[in-house]
Amino acid sequence: MATTYEDILNLFQETDRLLKEQSQQTDRKFQETDRKFQETDRKFQETDRKFQETERLLKEQSQATDKKINALEKLFTSQWGKLMESLVEGDLVNLLVQRGIAIADTTTRLKGKQPGGGNYEFDIIAHNGEEVVVVEVKTTLRPDDVKNFLDKLDHLKDWIPRYAQNRIYGAMAWLTADASAEAMVIKRGLFSIRATGDSASIQNDPAFTPQAW
Repeated sequence: MATTYEDILNLFQETDRLLKEQSQQTDRKFQETDRKFQETDRKFQETDRKFQETERLLKEQSQATDKKINALEKLFTSQWGKLMESLVEGDLVNLLVQRGIAIADTTTRLKGKQPGGGNYEFDIIAHNGEEVVVVEVKTTLRPDDVKNFLDKLDHLKDWIPRYAQNRIYGAMAWLTADASAEAMVIKRGLFSIRATGDSASIQNDPAFTPQAW
């Protein structure tokens, strides 16, 4: 059977129809794929937002926890420091009297303003009218503590003029100490007082002569 022009035309029309249908189907699939991509992107953005919110909450909780821990550490340090000072002060008069310094009474936590600005604080000051023993209390004694305390002693008479005519001695009281720090205390002419249990004792040799400021 011979193929007529009409048959060819019908074939082209049918092919065109099929191509259009395929094109439309492909376009719908692309649109569906694009919609899915957009939905996926939206979900990723939502997930990212949730992660950022979670991170923010965790950071806030961490900061709040750090503040509480710091507050507890300060409270513990403060209370422990007061306990150490109380322990040392309780034995201090007798310890110094045994070393030939007839102390009459003690003052704790002496604070004030430095003439050039800034603040000063001395843990314990023992005095008898002529002699003054200044005690720095440390839970753990380190070399830098000794250096800082010596600097404070060098300025004490300028900071507290009422002691300008007194003979000043220094002492460092501690619970534990670096070996080098303890040796430095004695070498620099300071009394070394170790807190032990419920009492305190001077570690210097009986023949030790303290430096006077």
